[in-house]
Amino acid sequence: HVQLVESGGGSVQAGGSLRLSCAASGYIYNRNCVGWFRQAPGKEREGVAFIYAGGGTTYYSDSVKGRFTISRDNARKTVTLQMNSLQPEDTAMYYCAASVAPCTELGGMIQGTYTYWGQGTQVTVS
Repeated sequence: HVQLVESGGGSVQAGGSLRLSCAASGYIYNRNCVGWFRQAPGKEREGVAFIYAGGGTTYYSDSVKGRFTISRDNARKTVTLQMNSLQPEDTAMYYCAASVAPCTELGGMIQGTYTYWGQGTQVTVS
């Protein structure tokens, strides 16, 4: 069983930065995915970025590419999302998620790929 706890959300002015962290308890296999999703009020949850638990290749949605960076620490216990050049449209609840099976490049941005979810952390950009 894996538990995920997000931290690092907050309020920031447009153009600012925030760094979100996802701390995982339990083991996540190298080919499984850890992803960040977000959900704004009145909108569906959308994939933002994901990384394989073993590290390496990262993937981003077009809306955040070039501004956000996902990474993991060497012990594979924390995945971070560095968010730069934040805009009001980035305002949302951000969730960390982990899969229980190896994921594909296409599957990594899909909610149904993920079994474990954190409680979310709010990001507000004004």
